Amino acid sequence: MKITRILSVLLATMLLLCGVASAETPTVSVLAMNSWYSTVDLSDAELLNDIAANAGVTVEWHLNDPTTYADSVSPMLASGQDLPDIVQLPDLDLNMDYLSTGMFEPLDEHFDIMPNYTKFLDANPDIKATLTAVNGHIYYVPQTVVTNNYQPVMMYNMPWIEKLGIEPPTTLDAFVEMLRAFRDQDMNGNGDTTDEIPMSVEAANLPYMFGPAFGLDLVSGFYADDEGKVHYAAAEPEAYRNYLTFLNGLYEEGLLEVEFASLNRDQIVERFANDLTGVTFDFSWQMSTLYSAQYPNYDGETGIIVGAAPLSGDHEGFYVGRNAVNMIFGVNSKAKDLETAIKFLDYAMGEEAQDLYVWGKEGLTYEIVDGERQFLPRTTEDVDWFQGLGINAPNMPSQQSTPATDVLLAKWHVQNDREFEEPYIRAPFPVVYSTEEESAVISMYQVDLQTYVDERAIAFICGYASIEDEFDSYIETLKSMQVDELIAVKQAQYDRFAAAKQ
Repeated sequence: MKITRILSVLLATMLLLCGVASAETPTVSVLAMNSWYSTVDLSDAELLNDIAANAGVTVEWHLNDPTTYADSVSPMLASGQDLPDIVQLPDLDLNMDYLSTGMFEPLDEHFDIMPNYTKFLDANPDIKATLTAVNGHIYYVPQTVVTNNYQPVMMYNMPWIEKLGIEPPTTLDAFVEMLRAFRDQDMNGNGDTTDEIPMSVEAANLPYMFGPAFGLDLVSGFYADDEGKVHYAAAEPEAYRNYLTFLNGLYEEGLLEVEFASLNRDQIVERFANDLTGVTFDFSWQMSTLYSAQYPNYDGETGIIVGAAPLSGDHEGFYVGRNAVNMIFGVNSKAKDLETAIKFLDYAMGEEAQDLYVWGKEGLTYEIVDGERQFLPRTTEDVDWFQGLGINAPNMPSQQSTPATDVLLAKWHVQNDREFEEPYIRAPFPVVYSTEEESAVISMYQVDLQTYVDERAIAFICGYASIEDEFDSYIETLKSMQVDELIAVKQAQYDRFAAAKQ
């Protein structure tokens, strides 16, 4: 025993002389999602272990199934008892249900020890404004997604376009003429001029596809004009009427198919596989990985189902992007070692940690070819292994990377995205925290209003309701459903957002 004791003292002394602390590595507990892959457990992921080691901490993971995460975590947050040091929230807490209880630490009061996070916020004023609570504090660190690339776009069957000898249309008029040609000619060359479906689009994508040509962001619902005045797109009496009239015209001509309201992606993909349709609207990511990839003659060098610029009409076309903030993480105000937890979360937002999240390690997940990173074959051949490393881990504040996405796609696809999507992306209406009064108005009116709008849109497009005879009463009904009160709430929120960006 004495010999063991002497050796322990000598070891400790040597560590101190070498500048190495003998104290135990501090532990940070984290409650978060596990992998979306059911065969993967991230509690011992190599890249996450590296990040923890680099930060000088040991992470004690409490990981829950992402499919049931909200149901399992919400009761814990409601009780506010025995929470880990860092918590991944089950939602964006837009009603401030959690932060108003005081269970999460206002991080802006610790920005002097969060250089990585403050640098990130300075570089991303929109995200900073989104995360600024009504009281002016910032409580959460975000996990973000790509916003200006690989979003929903127009996609054309290029062999059909080439057969007509035209370029992909850029205006509504040219688009309609193209659809008529698709409908009336034997585009697939099977001798039958009646089996072509000009356009196959899910109903939910029609607002993305055509709303901007009329100056409307029907995707967000609410939007701010150039003067900062907020509008509800489906209540704009002239522009929205024109939008519905246009779609009704497509429907009446057979250019928008009868069953469009029930159409799903699987059906659309099958139609392209059988060369039966000429146009769709979907996430750009699917262009090469799903739609073009299913053609036997696809060589990876030239696209078959290819993206194009948005359509212009009364207004210049644009594509609606998405909000960057996907998930949020907060620091428990009762954390055993508050400063260590905050510093760890800050390290996780730094370039070193983010590089590991996104790329992994050279020689393990990627190599450098001609000065550029390329993922190694195993990353796509063994998905469970790749995900098990902690790449783009859902349980940490990872920031999606466009360059790391680019290398997964065909070069023609990347070039197409840069030319025909990225320049046309417009930010959606911002995600903003609500006051208690604003939350009450939104919860009271918005769901019923949107349900009514969606139902009437189908009726107007399909001709079940007359736009000429019933549109004015539709607008009056929106007013009776307190659309103006909702607009006033969104105006107040937008004004706070704009002020927080300063």
